Parts: sequence; C-alpha cells; structure tokens
Amino acid sequence: MKQIINTTNAPAPIGPYSQAVKAGNFLFISGQIAINPESGELNIGNIQEETHQVMRNLKAVLLEAGLTFDNVVKSSIFLSDMDTFAQVNEVYGQYFSADFPARETVQVSVLPKNVNVEISVIAIVE
Repeated sequence: MKQIINTTNAPAPIGPYSQAVKAGNFLFISGQIAINPESGELNIGNIQEETHQVMRNLKAVLLEAGLTFDNVVKSSIFLSDMDTFAQVNEVYGQYFSADFPARETVQVSVLPKNVNVEISVIAIVE
C-alpha cells in the first residue's frame, strides 16, 4: 500500500506526480528544483543558493513525513553543468551529519524550467 505525502512548505508538483510516496518502509521524494514554495518563483541567483533552495524543499517534504536527512539512504543529483559539481557538493554536504547516503551525480542536457540542479532522494522510514 502506498501513501501520498504533500506539503505546502515545498513547491506543488508541476506535472502528474506527487511530492513523495511512502511505500512500505521507504519514502520516495520526487526531484526538487529551486522553486520557492512561498512565491512560486525560481530561486536561481547563483548555484549555491539554488542548491540551498532545492535542499530546503527536500527537507520540507521529509519533515512532512516525520523524517530528516538522517533517514536518506539514496540521492540522485542532476546538473546542467558538471563544472558546478564542487559548489553543489559543498552545499549538499551541509545537510547531512554523517553516514552519508549512496548517490550518483550526472550531467543532463536540460532540466525542468531550465534550472541548473535537481535532486531526488529515497529515505528509510524507521
């Protein structure tokens, strides 16, 4: 059985998908981009702030499910330019304390709304 997780503290989906789906002991969070949930506007001033907004959006969905970044076991990072990897990685790392999740980071040709970074995660529900 699956449970849909949605919060107004993260951007509303821009297509036919849910912010997150809980299935068994796992929470699958859809890819988040740097949309400010309060204004609905993109927050893409620079790659660091864009990544912080993405991580804040992920955190909001995790919190709605009663979880934190400590529960994340897998993440996927999609970049429009691999040259931003170090900057994104630095910001991303600030949201985890230890026991980092498994991860892949890939460069793609284009992301939704022409953003520079999109991140999705899978978390364990303990």
